[in-house]
Amino acid sequence: MTATATAGATAITSRGAGTPSRRRGMGWLGLAPFVVYILLFLAVPAVLALASGFFTADGAPTLGNLKALTDPQILLDFAGSFGVSALSAGISAIVGGLICWALLALKPDGLIRTFVDSASSVFAQFGGVMLAFAWISTIGQGGLVTNLLKTGGLDINANGPILFSVVGLVFPYTYFGIPLMVLSFMPAMQGLKSQWGEAAATLGATRGVYWVRIAAPVLAPAFFGSLILLFANAFSSYATAAALIDQGGIVPLAIKQQLTSETVVGVANTAGVLALGMVIVMAVLMTANSLLERRTRAWQR
Repeated sequence: MTATATAGATAITSRGAGTPSRRRGMGWLGLAPFVVYILLFLAVPAVLALASGFFTADGAPTLGNLKALTDPQILLDFAGSFGVSALSAGISAIVGGLICWALLALKPDGLIRTFVDSASSVFAQFGGVMLAFAWISTIGQGGLVTNLLKTGGLDINANGPILFSVVGLVFPYTYFGIPLMVLSFMPAMQGLKSQWGEAAATLGATRGVYWVRIAAPVLAPAFFGSLILLFANAFSSYATAAALIDQGGIVPLAIKQQLTSETVVGVANTAGVLALGMVIVMAVLMTANSLLERRTRAWQR
């Protein structure tokens, strides 16, 4: 009887029902729509955009478009992107890190902690024209905060509308950078084990020594990984900047100028070269972030 049951089970298995290979095949089949979506709306457009930089307006292959990367104005645009991205990422990382540190004292399922997590998820995705309008209403020429400061004798727009400049992009970029820092860095803060602090206290270490000698080195890979993520997010942002600034100043707006210029004809393909420069920067950032995440996962295990 046992032999008969075993033979029956073997027969079912041999037909492939529930075998690992078949399960993998079904998994790939379920993943197929997502792969098609990525190819059609991400991979193919990206390849076409980058490839356009190696052709002339007439469709002839060329490397002449690469000269755009040495143009002084393009270099200033890259410098503007690096500057505003670094400044906004640094502010967001510091403020977001302090918020994460404060949240450690709260219950994970408490009202305040739940509210902060939910608000961070919403604010991190808030951008584009709506965010630009919100900041215009706040610190624009006739904004609420602007008028309040004027009553106190301070005019933040005395030298021109600060919001409609590259430096002014720090405000909206920080707005969605801080909640993004909370979302990305909080899991690492939660990974700190209470036993480490107790062991340090037993050995005579103060709270400050614990954070400087133990917690900070452990959290450093996660912190700098989040910082890179914030920089990359600001570096690639376009919609909010386009709603506030008409001309260039950062690379995404420089690409827009190359594509829509009505005064200089035949430079549309140069946009592909600028996009290539952005892709190279993003590739370096994502590689560094991947290495830091690997370090973070090592101690979290």
